[in-house]
Amino acid sequence: MFALIDANSFYASAEQVFDPAVRRRPLVVLTNNDGCICALSDEAKQLGIKKFGPYYQSEQILRRHNATIRSSNYALYDDLSNKMMRVIGRFGPRQHVYSIDECFLDLRRWQPTMSWERYANAIRDTVFTELRLPVSIGIGATPTLAKAASFAAKQLGSKCGISVLRDATATEAVLKQLEVQQVWGIGKRLAARLNAMHIHSAWALSQASARQLRQYFSVEVERTVRELNGVVCLDWDTLPLNKQQLFSTRAFGAPVTSLSALRQALAWHGERIALKLRQQNCGVKTLTAFAHANPFAKHDPFHRSTLHTFEEPTSDTRDIVGTLTQLAPKLFESGVLLHKCGAGAIDIIDSKVLQKDLFAHSTRTPALMACMDAINRKFGTNTLGMAAKGQHAPWHMKRQFLSPQYTTNWRHIPIINCE
Repeated sequence: MFALIDANSFYASAEQVFDPAVRRRPLVVLTNNDGCICALSDEAKQLGIKKFGPYYQSEQILRRHNATIRSSNYALYDDLSNKMMRVIGRFGPRQHVYSIDECFLDLRRWQPTMSWERYANAIRDTVFTELRLPVSIGIGATPTLAKAASFAAKQLGSKCGISVLRDATATEAVLKQLEVQQVWGIGKRLAARLNAMHIHSAWALSQASARQLRQYFSVEVERTVRELNGVVCLDWDTLPLNKQQLFSTRAFGAPVTSLSALRQALAWHGERIALKLRQQNCGVKTLTAFAHANPFAKHDPFHRSTLHTFEEPTSDTRDIVGTLTQLAPKLFESGVLLHKCGAGAIDIIDSKVLQKDLFAHSTRTPALMACMDAINRKFGTNTLGMAAKGQHAPWHMKRQFLSPQYTTNWRHIPIINCE
């Protein structure tokens, strides 16, 4: 069996962990620069607020119902996510973290000493007791069925937040209620083609011929059909998890008009890209950078981009940040109000297959980057970083409603007064 544990409205729930005053009331979390709504509490959903809609369209109704507004607090969410994954990891022999708010437990060749329902309840109770984060749990014979069970636990009226597909009858009941586009790995375009073949539900997909669908579509669709029938086809050890390209982009909180501010912004993006490369044990051969003005403004369009190729692939923050700051003058023009900039690693090479240059004179040591990453993990993001990105940057994204970083910033630890 496989279990999928998924935090409920993770960003909104994380905001309620340390602030009892915002519990049991409408709460929404906004995206970068406070532009759109990316997470809602149950109370906010009951107001009819739509996820990913522009904040200004819902601002009046939110104020009318005394809702709490929060800017995205990524430091808090990342730390709580890591804590949640460590707690969940105690409940199974193998864990696969799928995203910031969900993970799988591979429970094959392992049997709990209680029923699957009591086992799932034990996970839910422990996570809530230790972190005050509500989670839903789906359990099935394959990762795809666990995903379907998780959907049932959250969307199909499960009062306890748990769904266990223990037999064919339970599996059929859930799959018949699941639209085909809601099946893991089936998107809207693929669903439209399946609908044309009169396949509208997950159950209908499971009853179709896997070999025939492979001829019409791909081997991935065949695997999905087999997984819906209880045959495990996905293996975490063989999945191609590494991304072939990595980008870091963000709109400025205020227009940028100076070269020094553009350099700082590119240095900030360079740090993020270097960290992501090290996390997936890769190096970048070709780096790109761009900057542009607001495309909707009433002036001539401005967009510039440039490339740089390294002699050897690198994931060293010093190399990447240094290169981006040197590229900044190519992207800048005096008098232009820059709206957005970014950088990307577009030629990524796995370190396992990296061919070293025999005559290279690089003095870079991976140990220094590993040390910096370890310090930032222990003491919080940005504890150590490159001076090139500056300390107080007015161009940073606008976060007017930012909550304290309770778990990663000593200055934000809650103070309790006892009289």
